[in-house]
Formats: sequence, C-alpha cells, structure tokens
Amino acid sequence: MFPFSVCHARQTFPIQKCTKNKRYNDKMKKTVTERNIKVENASILIVDDEKAIVDMIKRVLEKEGYRNILDAASAEEAIPVVKANKVDLIVLDVMMGGMSGFEACTLIREYSDAPIFFLTARSSDADKLSGFAVGADDYITKPFNPLELAARIRAHLKRTYQSKETSSNQTYTYDYFTFSPQNAELIVGGEAVACSAQLLQLLQYFCEHPNVVLSKDQIYEKVWGYPSYGDNNTVMVHIRKLREKIERDPSNPEYIVTVRGLGYRFIPNPEGKRS
Repeated sequence: MFPFSVCHARQTFPIQKCTKNKRYNDKMKKTVTERNIKVENASILIVDDEKAIVDMIKRVLEKEGYRNILDAASAEEAIPVVKANKVDLIVLDVMMGGMSGFEACTLIREYSDAPIFFLTARSSDADKLSGFAVGADDYITKPFNPLELAARIRAHLKRTYQSKETSSNQTYTYDYFTFSPQNAELIVGGEAVACSAQLLQLLQYFCEHPNVVLSKDQIYEKVWGYPSYGDNNTVMVHIRKLREKIERDPSNPEYIVTVRGLGYRFIPNPEGKRS
C-alpha cells in the first residue's frame, strides 16, 4: 500500500503493509472508513523531523476525510502551534534534533490536554512507560501500520466527542474529591486539579461502574476505544497517574484498588476514611 521506506539517520524502517492477519486488517479498514463529521473536522498536529513520515501520515488522514491537518518539523516549532491553535490531537515523534518529544510533551501539557500519540522507533517497555509518565495517551512504534494509526486517531477523537456529548449533569461527590464530567472539573481536597482528557475519561468510567471489578483489557477497550491486544502498560501507567491525582496516599489507594489477577475496582465510599 505504501511501497517505500522511511529513512532515519542510521536505520531504515519500512512502513509495514497490512500483514498481521486478514481479520485484523479488515477491522482496521472498517474502522477508518466510518464517517463522523465532528471527527473529520478535528485539528490534528503532526510533529516529526522526517518529511516523508509527515507527508505519508497527512495523505492517509486526508484520504480518511480529515481537512484540518497541521505539521511541524521540530518540537520547538510545535509548541507555538499548540499555543496559537485549538489542536484536538497531536502525533509527536520522540527522537528529533533539538528538544525531544518527551520534553515537548511536558511543555505542551501546560497549554493543552489534547491526546498525544508518541511515534518512535524506541519500543522498550521502559521507553513506553516514560512516554506515558510525561503525559502521552498512546505510543506507536516504528515500523507502523498506517491503517492502525488512522484507526487509533479516529477512536481517540470519537471517544473524546462522545464523552463530551454523553456527559450527564451528574456530579460525583466523594469524601476526598468531587468530579464533574460535564465541566471536566476535578476538585481534590478542596482544590482544582489539572487533569488530561484521558485521565478524566478513565475517572468517569470508574465512577460510572462503582464496586465492579474491571479488567485491564476491558478498561482499555472502553476508555481508549479499541482492543488492547495485550497492552497492559498503558492502563497501569494511567491508573497510577490517576491515583496520584485523587488518592490521599497513592501507594495505599482507597478509591481505585487492585484486585490481584483480575483488574481494578472503584470503591466510592472506602472504609476507614481519614479526616
């Protein structure tokens, strides 16, 4: 489909064709060809110092109906773009000349809670955990399947829009924190707490399913919008970050507790509350 390679300084990474299996790729095609006007109006920023990658991603997204696509050749160029525009999703390369994608993500989070996808050849678990720790929402390794990238982008955007549209007027009030999905507002210990859109969606999912054991795969599929394919690190890192936001003692959580071997349970009224 894309019979060319994307060259880096020392290695050449071929853009993968759809070779996983027919069922998987048929599902990807079906997902990326679904039409949603709001999703296609989204503003997407692509940040990569490899022009071939930027051009390829733009062609894929334009083919899927997206029209508001921005690009930057470095992290330094990207930050002013984020400040000046309402960006709905960012595809951000990690290894660029100058500021790294990790550093850029930390700075971008000061101005935007838009989903950030890291795009990189660094595929170790440690690299992925570092990416999620600085605020990324997804992590895609090179070589990558263009249909999968498009499907992940669409799933994130659809999830974000659906969450905004279906958020009720209900405010969740607990002993230590209050959460309003409609206003995207989290108050912890009487103070407003900044939170990414992904963490707010994760918290909303827990609040909507109190006292229910939820598996990592189940959480990933509902919050991220597509199957996890065994990616448990994403859920684990985001739950750790959410605990840091809402728990008195994140190392000894009261609200989001681990059920060994099964997943997590949200306890709205934990016993032994501390004043």
